Amino acid sequence: MAFCHHGISMSSFSCVCLCSARAESAGSIPARRIRRLFSFQRHLLSSRLLRGVPHLNPLHILDEDYCGQAKCMLEKVGSWNFDIFLFDRLTNGNSLVFLTFHLLNQYGLIELFQLDMVKLRRFLVLVQEDYHNQNPYHNAVHAADVTQAMHCYLREPKLAQSLTSFDILLGLLAAATHDLDHPGVNQPFLIKTNHYLAALYRNTSVLENHHWRSAVGLLRETELFSHLPVEDSIERQLGSLILATDISRQNEYLSRFRTHLDENDLCLGHASHRHFVLQMALKCADICNPCRPWELSKQWSEKVTEEFFHQGDIEKKHKLEISPLCDSEANTIASVQIGFMTYVVEPLFAEWVRFSDTRLSQTMLGHLGLNKASWSALEKQHQGNRFKHCLANNEAIRTSQQQLFFF
Repeated sequence: MAFCHHGISMSSFSCVCLCSARAESAGSIPARRIRRLFSFQRHLLSSRLLRGVPHLNPLHILDEDYCGQAKCMLEKVGSWNFDIFLFDRLTNGNSLVFLTFHLLNQYGLIELFQLDMVKLRRFLVLVQEDYHNQNPYHNAVHAADVTQAMHCYLREPKLAQSLTSFDILLGLLAAATHDLDHPGVNQPFLIKTNHYLAALYRNTSVLENHHWRSAVGLLRETELFSHLPVEDSIERQLGSLILATDISRQNEYLSRFRTHLDENDLCLGHASHRHFVLQMALKCADICNPCRPWELSKQWSEKVTEEFFHQGDIEKKHKLEISPLCDSEANTIASVQIGFMTYVVEPLFAEWVRFSDTRLSQTMLGHLGLNKASWSALEKQHQGNRFKHCLANNEAIRTSQQQLFFF
């Protein structure tokens, strides 16, 4: 069994899910709704207040065949070729819940930190619920994919030999919650539309501040860590990790990472240095899609560009300035991806490889190069077709003008 490393099986977890679902259907949902409202009022006005509180869909219990296939996949959860899309289908859309639980259990964190199974299940379901499936990219499947990538990085020799169980717990939780309640638009959009979150966080790391505070809200609501003396430290460090994913601060973190590597002064025996490396690992996990095999990477590229273009359509509709990369008439999926790989992904992963020059790192760079070449070829093909189309149009116009002249 993939879930029995430390005495907790998938069937046991499913039983907890079923019991919780029955309890909710037995009349606790109205009370939960009230608690949710008050909870998010305390924790900085989650957008859930504005959109209303949806009915909680209980975690569906998997049938035996699908359960078996999902467990087989989890036996290879450390593979860089892990297909999160397939795993999400096999778990009936519950990939984030089952994958995060599996990893917490595999690392022995449930037993070590004496986590209550009912509270853990409730926390994971609420986290998954607070991602929006209508977002093509920033949804629970993306969070599950980032969590799986973080697991791969945590197993790299330098980290595996140095990180504490507390570090690993933080890394997995940060990965699972790093985009919690993402609205499907970027920070500049929130600022120029005078969104209340932009005002609340003074136009600084607006989304990331909202993500980590939403995560803390769920931790407090479920009281998952209320029995631990380090609860405050967990919340504080969770925030620090998630804030590091702000893409507008990319150069700041990259410059610091490069300086550490140039001076060879990273000491993973120091808690502050381990935390910084966790920040860099989460940053890599967050944008690792271009480093996945083409079949997976291409799907993510299409999804994120769809989300960008949707924002651009909204901006056009309301006569706002169209954000970079969001204009479907001026950009293609290929052009967006080539720019992203060149200016964001390649510089970050080049430094990560300097830090952790392993087989996985070389594999990621290899995929990145091949994927960029594939997008470049597709972009050339698109430009060629566009040129031919223009020639055809010009020829049609010329023919039409000649006909008018002779007429």
